[in-house]
Amino acid sequence: MEYFAIIISAIFVNNILLAQFLGICPFLGVSNKLSTATGMSGAVCFVITLATLVTYLLNAYLLVPLKLEFLQTIAFILVIASLVQIVEIVLKKISPSLYQALGIFLPLITTNCAVLGVAITVVTKEFTFGAESHMLDLPQALVYALATSIGYGVAMILFAGLREHLAGNEVPKAFKGLPIALITVSIMAMAFLGFSGMV
Repeated sequence: MEYFAIIISAIFVNNILLAQFLGICPFLGVSNKLSTATGMSGAVCFVITLATLVTYLLNAYLLVPLKLEFLQTIAFILVIASLVQIVEIVLKKISPSLYQALGIFLPLITTNCAVLGVAITVVTKEFTFGAESHMLDLPQALVYALATSIGYGVAMILFAGLREHLAGNEVPKAFKGLPIALITVSIMAMAFLGFSGMV
Protein backbone atom coordinates (compact mmCIF):
# COMPACT_ATOMS: atom_id res chain seq x y z
CA MET A 1 0.00 0.00 0.00
CA GLU A 2 2.94 2.35 0.71
CA TYR A 3 4.15 2.01 -2.88
CA PHE A 4 0.70 2.86 -4.21
CA ALA A 5 0.58 5.94 -1.96
CA ILE A 6 4.04 6.99 -3.17
CA ILE A 7 3.04 6.60 -6.84
CA ILE A 8 -0.30 8.43 -6.60
CA SER A 9 1.21 11.19 -4.48
CA ALA A 10 4.21 11.75 -6.77
CA ILE A 11 2.27 11.69 -10.06
CA PHE A 12 -0.91 13.53 -9.16
CA VAL A 13 -0.99 15.11 -5.69
CA ASN A 14 2.55 16.54 -5.45
CA ASN A 15 3.32 16.72 -9.15
CA ILE A 16 6.84 18.10 -9.50
CA LEU A 17 5.76 20.63 -12.13
CA LEU A 18 2.21 21.55 -11.21
CA ALA A 19 2.40 21.47 -7.40
CA GLN A 20 6.07 22.02 -6.58
CA PHE A 21 6.86 24.19 -9.64
CA LEU A 22 10.27 22.62 -10.24
CA GLY A 23 11.61 22.29 -13.78
CA ILE A 24 9.45 25.02 -15.32
CA CYS A 25 12.07 26.28 -17.84
CA PRO A 26 12.25 23.12 -20.01
CA PHE A 27 8.54 22.60 -19.37
CA LEU A 28 7.70 25.88 -21.10
CA GLY A 29 10.57 25.64 -23.59
CA VAL A 30 9.97 22.27 -25.26
CA SER A 31 6.23 21.86 -24.84
CA ASN A 32 5.37 23.45 -28.20
CA LYS A 33 5.23 20.05 -29.93
CA LEU A 34 4.07 16.73 -28.59
CA SER A 35 7.05 14.84 -30.08
CA THR A 36 9.69 17.01 -28.40
CA ALA A 37 7.76 17.00 -25.11
CA THR A 38 7.66 13.19 -25.19
CA GLY A 39 11.40 13.01 -25.92
CA MET A 40 12.24 15.45 -23.13
CA SER A 41 9.98 13.53 -20.74
CA GLY A 42 11.80 10.30 -21.52
CA ALA A 43 15.20 11.92 -21.02
CA VAL A 44 14.16 13.53 -17.73
CA CYS A 45 12.60 10.24 -16.55
CA PHE A 46 15.84 8.38 -17.22
CA VAL A 47 18.00 11.05 -15.56
CA ILE A 48 15.78 11.46 -12.47
CA THR A 49 15.53 7.71 -11.83
CA LEU A 50 19.21 6.94 -12.40
CA ALA A 51 20.37 10.08 -10.55
CA THR A 52 18.24 9.11 -7.56
CA LEU A 53 19.77 5.62 -7.49
CA VAL A 54 23.35 6.90 -7.72
CA THR A 55 22.90 9.81 -5.30
CA TYR A 56 21.08 7.63 -2.75
CA LEU A 57 23.94 5.12 -2.77
CA LEU A 58 26.57 7.89 -2.76
CA ASN A 59 24.90 9.54 0.21
CA ALA A 60 24.28 6.34 2.18
CA TYR A 61 27.66 4.68 1.63
CA LEU A 62 30.08 7.58 1.27
CA LEU A 63 28.84 10.99 2.40
CA VAL A 64 27.01 9.96 5.60
CA PRO A 65 29.64 7.46 6.89
CA LEU A 66 32.41 10.02 6.30
CA LYS A 67 30.26 12.83 7.75
CA LEU A 68 30.43 14.76 4.48
CA GLU A 69 26.72 15.53 4.19
CA PHE A 70 27.57 19.19 3.56
CA LEU A 71 28.86 18.11 0.13
CA GLN A 72 25.51 16.62 -0.93
CA THR A 73 24.47 19.37 -3.33
CA ILE A 74 27.84 19.54 -5.10
CA ALA A 75 28.16 15.76 -5.34
CA PHE A 76 24.59 15.39 -6.59
CA ILE A 77 25.08 18.07 -9.28
CA LEU A 78 28.22 16.28 -10.51
CA VAL A 79 26.31 12.99 -10.74
CA ILE A 80 23.42 14.65 -12.60
CA ALA A 81 25.77 16.43 -15.02
CA SER A 82 27.51 13.14 -15.82
CA LEU A 83 24.21 11.36 -16.46
CA VAL A 84 22.98 14.17 -18.71
CA GLN A 85 26.18 13.90 -20.76
CA ILE A 86 25.50 10.17 -21.20
CA VAL A 87 21.91 10.88 -22.30
CA GLU A 88 23.15 13.53 -24.72
CA ILE A 89 25.70 11.19 -26.31
CA VAL A 90 23.18 8.34 -26.62
CA LEU A 91 20.46 10.58 -28.10
CA LYS A 92 22.91 12.04 -30.60
CA LYS A 93 23.72 8.52 -31.83
CA ILE A 94 20.24 6.96 -31.63
CA SER A 95 17.93 9.83 -32.61
CA PRO A 96 19.70 12.83 -34.19
CA SER A 97 16.36 14.45 -35.09
CA LEU A 98 15.16 14.38 -31.46
CA TYR A 99 18.61 15.59 -30.36
CA GLN A 100 18.27 18.57 -32.71
CA ALA A 101 14.65 19.24 -31.67
CA LEU A 102 15.53 19.33 -27.97
CA GLY A 103 18.44 21.67 -28.71
CA ILE A 104 19.71 23.64 -25.75
CA PHE A 105 17.11 22.16 -23.40
CA LEU A 106 18.84 18.77 -23.35
CA PRO A 107 22.03 20.00 -21.63
CA LEU A 108 19.82 22.18 -19.44
CA ILE A 109 18.54 19.00 -17.75
CA THR A 110 21.77 19.35 -15.75
CA THR A 111 20.42 22.54 -14.20
CA ASN A 112 16.82 21.31 -14.09
CA CYS A 113 15.91 21.82 -10.46
CA ALA A 114 13.38 18.96 -10.68
CA VAL A 115 16.21 16.41 -11.02
CA LEU A 116 18.20 17.86 -8.12
CA GLY A 117 15.01 18.40 -6.11
CA VAL A 118 14.07 14.71 -6.28
CA ALA A 119 17.60 13.58 -5.37
CA ILE A 120 17.73 15.88 -2.33
CA THR A 121 14.14 15.09 -1.27
CA VAL A 122 14.85 11.37 -1.23
CA VAL A 123 17.82 11.67 1.13
CA THR A 124 16.57 14.44 3.42
CA LYS A 125 12.79 14.36 3.73
CA GLU A 126 10.78 12.09 5.96
CA PHE A 127 7.66 10.72 4.32
CA THR A 128 4.53 9.98 6.33
CA PHE A 129 2.57 6.82 5.68
CA GLY A 130 -0.40 6.36 7.99
CA ALA A 131 0.65 7.15 11.55
CA GLU A 132 4.39 6.67 11.10
CA SER A 133 6.96 8.73 9.26
CA HIS A 134 10.30 7.43 8.06
CA MET A 135 13.01 7.87 5.48
CA LEU A 136 12.54 6.09 2.19
CA ASP A 137 14.55 2.93 1.69
CA LEU A 138 16.18 2.32 -1.71
CA PRO A 139 13.24 0.53 -3.42
CA GLN A 140 10.82 3.20 -2.17
CA ALA A 141 13.23 5.93 -3.29
CA LEU A 142 13.40 4.45 -6.79
CA VAL A 143 9.60 4.12 -6.96
CA TYR A 144 9.28 7.74 -5.81
CA ALA A 145 11.83 8.93 -8.40
CA LEU A 146 10.18 6.97 -11.22
CA ALA A 147 6.69 8.13 -10.22
CA THR A 148 7.86 11.74 -9.94
CA SER A 149 9.43 11.58 -13.39
CA ILE A 150 6.28 9.98 -14.79
CA GLY A 151 4.32 12.86 -13.22
CA TYR A 152 6.71 15.26 -14.94
CA GLY A 153 6.09 13.47 -18.25
CA VAL A 154 2.30 13.40 -17.79
CA ALA A 155 2.22 17.15 -17.12
CA MET A 156 4.61 17.90 -20.00
CA ILE A 157 2.73 15.76 -22.55
CA LEU A 158 -0.71 17.04 -21.48
CA PHE A 159 0.54 20.61 -21.70
CA ALA A 160 2.15 20.02 -25.12
CA GLY A 161 -1.12 18.57 -26.42
CA LEU A 162 -3.03 21.57 -25.12
CA ARG A 163 -0.52 23.99 -26.65
CA GLU A 164 -0.75 22.24 -30.04
CA HIS A 165 -4.52 22.46 -29.83
CA LEU A 166 -4.37 26.15 -28.86
CA ALA A 167 -2.04 26.92 -31.78
CA GLY A 168 -4.84 25.99 -34.19
CA ASN A 169 -7.49 28.08 -32.42
CA GLU A 170 -8.31 31.75 -32.38
CA VAL A 171 -6.66 33.36 -29.37
CA PRO A 172 -6.90 37.11 -28.67
CA LYS A 173 -3.75 38.90 -29.80
CA ALA A 174 -2.81 39.95 -26.25
CA PHE A 175 -2.84 36.30 -25.12
CA LYS A 176 -0.92 34.69 -28.01
CA GLY A 177 2.21 32.76 -27.14
CA LEU A 178 3.47 32.70 -23.58
CA PRO A 179 0.47 34.41 -21.87
CA ILE A 180 -2.00 31.75 -22.99
CA ALA A 181 0.55 29.05 -22.12
CA LEU A 182 0.87 30.38 -18.57
CA ILE A 183 -2.91 30.63 -18.20
CA THR A 184 -3.26 27.05 -19.46
CA VAL A 185 -0.63 25.68 -17.10
CA SER A 186 -2.19 27.48 -14.13
CA ILE A 187 -5.56 25.90 -14.95
CA MET A 188 -3.81 22.51 -15.20
CA ALA A 189 -2.21 23.08 -11.78
CA MET A 190 -5.61 23.87 -10.26
CA ALA A 191 -7.05 20.73 -11.88
CA PHE A 192 -4.27 18.61 -10.36
CA LEU A 193 -5.09 20.07 -6.92
CA GLY A 194 -8.31 18.08 -7.15
CA PHE A 195 -6.24 14.92 -6.61
CA SER A 196 -5.04 16.13 -3.19
CA GLY A 197 -7.89 14.33 -1.42
CA MET A 198 -6.72 10.94 -2.76
CA VAL A 199 -3.75 10.45 -0.45
